Amino acid sequence: MWWIFALLSAFFAALTAIFAKIGIKGVDTDLATAIRTVVILLLAWAIAIFRGGASTINTLSKHNLIFLCLSGIATGLSWIFYFKALQLGKVSQVAPVDKMSVAIAIILAVIFLGEPLTIKSAIGALLIIGGTIVLIL
Repeated sequence: MWWIFALLSAFFAALTAIFAKIGIKGVDTDLATAIRTVVILLLAWAIAIFRGGASTINTLSKHNLIFLCLSGIATGLSWIFYFKALQLGKVSQVAPVDKMSVAIAIILAVIFLGEPLTIKSAIGALLIIGGTIVLIL
């Protein structure tokens, strides 16, 4: 079941690139990121409230909050750089480079989370990196 959500994520990420490229023409990318963030903020809170997740906010530990905030900072920085890259480059080049985050996440998961590096995941990461290099050139 997880792979269905992952495919939906990939599909909407692809739409994000297309919509963003159209939407940022002649717009400051920081402003575009701010607008996008407000929309996501409202949508995320609406979903959390509607599905009951917001009611468990008091169960979050200090550890949870620190790492969720760090994740938010990383996401914000990712979006800022992504929008700037989209404004300057082609979607067909920017999106694959952005997806190198998959290979980087595999490496970081091994280093920081102690996840095993299997032959399958190592080959997959190398193929992603190789494919990205092909698309850049």
